[in-house]
Amino acid sequence: PRALDTEAVHAGREDLTAMGLHAPPIDLSTTHPSADSRAEAARIDAFAATGARPQGPPVYARVDNTTTARFEDALARLEGTDTAVAFASGMAALTALLLARAGTGAGHVVAVRPLYGCSDHLLDGVLPGVSVTRTTPDGIADALRPDTGLVLVETPANPTLVELDIEAVARACGSVPLVVDNTFATPVLQRPAAHGARAVLHSATKYLGGHGDVMGGIIACDEDIACDMRRVRFATGAVLHPLAAYLLLRGLATLPVRVRAQSATAAELARRLADHPGVTRVHRPAVGGAMLAVEVAGDPHRVIAEVELITPAVSLGGVDTLVQHPASISHRVIGEEGRRDGGIDDRLLRISVGLEDVEDLWEDLDRALRACREPVTDSR
Repeated sequence: PRALDTEAVHAGREDLTAMGLHAPPIDLSTTHPSADSRAEAARIDAFAATGARPQGPPVYARVDNTTTARFEDALARLEGTDTAVAFASGMAALTALLLARAGTGAGHVVAVRPLYGCSDHLLDGVLPGVSVTRTTPDGIADALRPDTGLVLVETPANPTLVELDIEAVARACGSVPLVVDNTFATPVLQRPAAHGARAVLHSATKYLGGHGDVMGGIIACDEDIACDMRRVRFATGAVLHPLAAYLLLRGLATLPVRVRAQSATAAELARRLADHPGVTRVHRPAVGGAMLAVEVAGDPHRVIAEVELITPAVSLGGVDTLVQHPASISHRVIGEEGRRDGGIDDRLLRISVGLEDVEDLWEDLDRALRACREPVTDSR
């Protein structure tokens, strides 16, 4: 097998030389001509029955797209799975997976907090046929039911960066598919499928794209799960636009370089922040990565207002450093009780470290933290 750095550059592009191309083409067609309507009918029937990717040229953009397929194939290679299915956003990807499992009569989900706030909220009766039991890692086996369709975990978790032993969780799941949100770690730092996960979820908007200019979601998985999700994608229309797929495929080429450089800067910032008088606790996962969770001694809202180089904004995984207050934004939707259950303190700030010089970032953080050593305000 080829090294991950090589796969990141070449996966999904192997046929380009034979086509006389260097950059992947973008297929913007919404429909595709075919003079053989009987053959098209047979292909559509086969897709409706199985959910397998149609052989031959695409039929309609909601069924398949060649540019999107390149991105799917490349991410599956990086994660070490049979295949992958891409969607318009990470939330669309998770929604399709939940609906697909519910459609088989397995709509019960076992979930371990903390999760991304909108993922957590989606499990609260928003989707028909989907129910949830929240538990700790040690309680997974006892929470399983005959209708449990999946176990959902996120490691490192958003926003506290708590880590789980994926192999231990997979053993506790038994025959129930384990779904791991790998958005924070990316396949550069961990490959959950190698440790027992059957599906790996990414908000591709984050590190896979890497530049804050494209939205997408993708689930790398085995073919059985993929077939069910493709049918849901076709029915709901939550497709990834081919231009977005092109940008995401381009983002994969630099993913290992970006993640390692950002991780090195995050490690140095974490070391310095641990000794800062304006910080009470720093969370950084053992697996590494560019995410930091920092509990501040003063008012976190003042820190947000004081930074100048760092951008106060939601999202993460881009080339520039972002900071946000989870209790106010990304995890506000789950309410105070949900945040408490997930260990999300009101003083916690989430920092996504970018590619800037570490000294410039430190100067901005140090100044903002020193300006804000005063009692925390009520975030409610």
